[in-house]
Amino acid sequence: MSAPFQPRYQILTAFLFGLLLFLFGFLGFRTYQSMGSTHADSTSIYAAPDSNFTHLWTAPSDWRMMYLQPEEKELVVYGKELIAHTSDYLGPKGSVKAISNGMNCQNCHINAGTQPWGNNYFAVQSTYPKFRARSGTKENQIKRVNDCFERSLNGKALDSTSREMRAILAYIKWLGSDVEKGKVPKGSGIFKLKGMKRACDPVKGAEVYTTKCQSCHQADGGGLLAENGKSYTYPPLWGAHSYNNGAGLFRISNFAGYVKFNMPQGTTYEKPQLTDEEAWDVAAYVNSMPRPSKDLSKDWPKISKKPFDHPFGPYADPFSEEQHKYGPYKPIKVWAEKHQ
Repeated sequence: MSAPFQPRYQILTAFLFGLLLFLFGFLGFRTYQSMGSTHADSTSIYAAPDSNFTHLWTAPSDWRMMYLQPEEKELVVYGKELIAHTSDYLGPKGSVKAISNGMNCQNCHINAGTQPWGNNYFAVQSTYPKFRARSGTKENQIKRVNDCFERSLNGKALDSTSREMRAILAYIKWLGSDVEKGKVPKGSGIFKLKGMKRACDPVKGAEVYTTKCQSCHQADGGGLLAENGKSYTYPPLWGAHSYNNGAGLFRISNFAGYVKFNMPQGTTYEKPQLTDEEAWDVAAYVNSMPRPSKDLSKDWPKISKKPFDHPFGPYADPFSEEQHKYGPYKPIKVWAEKHQ
């Protein structure tokens, strides 16, 4: 570099170095200010991820089926097919038997029962047989499957010795093959959504339904039939071909937790599209609509064990059917805790 330019170069270098020092100092000071001296301020910079949505259990990969015996693999594959396309085999126009309403098991158990917080089957094999207060008996996996056929699919029980039942059980066993007996993996079943202080509002829920659900499930709630006419591309949420009043999703808390992290289509637990209030209200709206009725007279033989949102009396507590169905639920829960 020539001599006349050296002073200018040195001055420019010194200026840039000084500017960098200033910027680092300024940024450091602002970071210190924003962190402050309290824990509450520090959370505005870093919020720990919700542990309910981290390190969730996942289903075994399909490639692992190559290690199964041929007959067992055949059953598992058929079982998965039955869960995904139930109606093609067991619906009103089913190729095997007509014993259900046209919905598929995966309409409620997303991605053939493998979706985290999507009403999956992860814990079925590890926790059954088990006592269930709804029946007042110890139930096995066959009873668990047939409850779905008789309630969610509003149909008839599947023959316990049939190839179809054996295949479904084999698939459920496969999904839970890595789960320790008695354990419930994180992400199993349906997320328990925090309740509201107010009652769920079907009127507000109707607005949510119109803007977020109607395009798939239709204005009349009747869903959209697939081109083959055997099953539904989008299942009916009420009406003659939907789940009956004995199904698990007829409980508003179950429906709210289900749609919060799974609906509208494309939603996941990582990217929910509904607020908590929208989930509760649309659950109230859908479950306020007409649907098939099942004889529930033998359910909950010990009425004190009825869930807080079970909508049919009699109850052990003094609250009405209306409040049990729509809430607010906290007074019911507080009463139950005091009278255990």
